[in-house]
Amino acid sequence: MKKRSVALLISAISGLLVCAFLIYSFIGMGKEALTSDSSSELIGSSFAIITMIPQLVCALIALLFNIVSWAINSRPFALTSGILYSVTAILNLFNAVFFIIPIVFSFIGYAKLKKVIEYNRQTRSVT
Repeated sequence: MKKRSVALLISAISGLLVCAFLIYSFIGMGKEALTSDSSSELIGSSFAIITMIPQLVCALIALLFNIVSWAINSRPFALTSGILYSVTAILNLFNAVFFIIPIVFSFIGYAKLKKVIEYNRQTRSVT
């Protein structure tokens, strides 16, 4: 059985939770925009939705790279997911606090993945 990075798994789970929160708040803002009575509420909700779309797309792409890097033990995918989580945090600084855990664990997983890959090579050559 292949050994996998626990840090990348933690990063993927926390990234999934943050993406679920973003989707939930995105839907909530959409409902608020549809049911608003005044034009100022409609403009505010629309602006919030427009600024959240790039963050949501980037977070989902980072989550995809994170899951793939954990599944196939790929260092380039782990680094890409860490960078994309960082870009996601920069895109909307109000939600950046939620991305600290996925960012940190993605980079830790990237660093530790070298040992995991070497361990898997050694166990494969022994059997």
